[in-house]
Amino acid sequence: MQFDVNFMIEQIPNFIHATFITLGLGVLGIVFSILIGVLFSNILFFKVKILKNIVKGYVELSRNTPLLIQLFFLYYGLTKFGLNISGFMCGVIGLTFLGGSYMTEVFRGALEGVSKGQEEAGLSIGLTKTKVYRYIIFPQAFSLSIPGLLANVLFLLKETSIVGCIAVGELMFLTKDIIGMYYKTNEALLMLVIFYLIILLPISIFASILERRVRYA
Repeated sequence: MQFDVNFMIEQIPNFIHATFITLGLGVLGIVFSILIGVLFSNILFFKVKILKNIVKGYVELSRNTPLLIQLFFLYYGLTKFGLNISGFMCGVIGLTFLGGSYMTEVFRGALEGVSKGQEEAGLSIGLTKTKVYRYIIFPQAFSLSIPGLLANVLFLLKETSIVGCIAVGELMFLTKDIIGMYYKTNEALLMLVIFYLIILLPISIFASILERRVRYA
């Protein structure tokens, strides 16, 4: 198997540009997913009436429908209602919609993983329920959530590869474009692997180190 190295070098600027688009999609999707996860997990943890059922419905809908279908609905379906959203924004919304449900479950599980005795101990020394949550429950729950949180970060970054289906110029879209135009399949796929490793490998290593430190702590 031979590779056209010169061709691969020529395509580096295009892959760098596509990498920034991929990172933009991933970072925005992750940030909004975390915000949704924190909010919705607290609704479930405190069993807020009416809202908890809405959140449960959202989690089930999000986790049981493919991201591809969600993106198609946002990009093509909403035009029927007069809403025209750019492919990039549809990608961010889709990743947020999917990631928010997974983050919700991660944080909910972490909150419920804190021993009830911790809350009772805080109340027994005169802390209010708000302070017990702020100083005792939430810090411990956040530590417990780190493995799942980082796993979902990697998951969402990899899911950006699906956003190319709505003509967003991320890494997968660029790779298919190069294969279609130049028939350089091996070169394009190798470049794709290399640039995904550049994005994901440092995060994976950092996640492993952080998870070990939190476990020891």
